[in-house]
Amino acid sequence: MTQLATSPQSGQPYLSIVIPAYNEEARLPGSLEAIAAFVQAKSYSVEVLVVDNNSKDRTSTIITDFARRYDFVQGIFEGTQGKGAAVRTGMLTARGEYRFICDADLSMPIEQVDRFLPPLLTDYDIAIASREIRGAVRYNEPWHRHVMGRVFNTIVRLIAVPGLQDTQCGFKMFRGEVAEKLFPLQTMNGWSFDVEILYAARRWGYRIVEVPIDWYYSDRTRINPLRDSLDMFIEVLKIRRNGLRGFYDPPRT
Repeated sequence: MTQLATSPQSGQPYLSIVIPAYNEEARLPGSLEAIAAFVQAKSYSVEVLVVDNNSKDRTSTIITDFARRYDFVQGIFEGTQGKGAAVRTGMLTARGEYRFICDADLSMPIEQVDRFLPPLLTDYDIAIASREIRGAVRYNEPWHRHVMGRVFNTIVRLIAVPGLQDTQCGFKMFRGEVAEKLFPLQTMNGWSFDVEILYAARRWGYRIVEVPIDWYYSDRTRINPLRDSLDMFIEVLKIRRNGLRGFYDPPRT
């Protein structure tokens, strides 16, 4: 982990927004402008951590520019490839009382972060955005992508985390102390890191809630439906195996 640029704030932020970014020169500027406007309109303190995941384009330059313009933006470099690796680094670097994972494409409007925070949402350890529960709305998603997502979620519910309708949406809120317990346990660097963290959270007895969101499909998604689905299935089996071996269990007292 290497810092790209930093504008440190004093004291603990109320909210940390962690954004994994790999080759995001096209989408990141607009997303960061929207996030900056959101932060500046808030009365509570916010830090924004953008994790450059070994990008080959101008992503690092964009992050550095925004860190110079806004004192709440911090850039971090994570050389281990994979969204999971970038998220782990960001969540363990973050200092917020609440810590929010945010996809760089802002397929969920940033204003909906308030749905995950008091006073609108209380009494939880982890709150995950859901495109499936009542109140959620999907926009422009092709039917075949929805079907593939539901098939994978069925597998996840059967093998790892029963009851959760949408483990793979890229927007999730953690209480700070919960993130600091769970993310050191993470071993998956790829797309299935979400399942691993939620599986571990269940083993620790943390309360997980789903939050309905408005979600806008982007045809520039980086997921390869066939290859990545197979990889995620194999990783879910590994998570289950690790769980049976007690890998994610809390320390005995």
